[in-house]
Amino acid sequence: MINITELIIDTLGWMGAAFYIFPYLQLNTKKWNINTPAYHTCNIIGSLFLTINTLYYLSYPAAFTNAFWGAIAVYGLLKHSTVKSG
Repeated sequence: MINITELIIDTLGWMGAAFYIFPYLQLNTKKWNINTPAYHTCNIIGSLFLTINTLYYLSYPAAFTNAFWGAIAVYGLLKHSTVKSG
């Protein structure tokens, strides 16, 4: 029998991984740069999804790392917004 909660949590984990990998690929292929809002937005979403996943599975070091990654991405997004408007 399928546990719907675990299916949702696992799906969020895989989506979170994709939201980390895709922007990293875009950055390395020079399609995006560090100031691209989509780069930071994808990292924030990936961080949120992976933090949920790792907290569910009680992987606290990974949850901390993912949450911190998201905080850095929020900082980067805000910094980009400030630079562009100023």
